[in-house]
Amino acid sequence: MAGERQARLADRIRVILAERLEKGLRDPRLGFVTITDVRVSGDLQHASVFYTVLGSEEERVSSGAALASATGMLRSEVGRQLSTRLVPTLEFIPDALPENADHISALLREAQERDAAVAGMAASAVHAGEADPYVKPREAEDAE
Repeated sequence: MAGERQARLADRIRVILAERLEKGLRDPRLGFVTITDVRVSGDLQHASVFYTVLGSEEERVSSGAALASATGMLRSEVGRQLSTRLVPTLEFIPDALPENADHISALLREAQERDAAVAGMAASAVHAGEADPYVKPREAEDAE
C-alpha cells in the first residue's frame, strides 16, 4: 500500500515538474531538460528527480546549476498542485542514461565487428585432418 502511494506521488511530481519545465524557467542556463524518473522516499519526505539534458557537457552542467537554483520555486509549484500535508524536498540528479546508452552502443558495435571477423575466419577455414574422419560401416566392410 505504501509503495503504491510512493509510486503515485512520484509519478505526479514527475508530471508537474515536466509541465513546469516545458513552460520554461526564467534562467538562460537551462537547456533542453527531460525528467526521466522520480523516486520518493518511504516517508514521502524526499524526492530524487532524475533528469537528462540534450546537448554538450557544458549544457548539462549549466542546466544542473539552473535546476539547483530553481529547486525552491519548483518545490513550491509541486506543493501548490499536490494535495498532501507535507511537500517532499526535491533533489535533482543527472541521469547517466545517455552516457550508458552510448557505452552500450560502442560495446555492441565492437562485438559485431568481432563476430564478423570470426565469421570471416570460419568461412576460409579448412579441416585439420581428413574432411570426414569417421569410418562408415560400408567402408569398414570393404576394408576387411
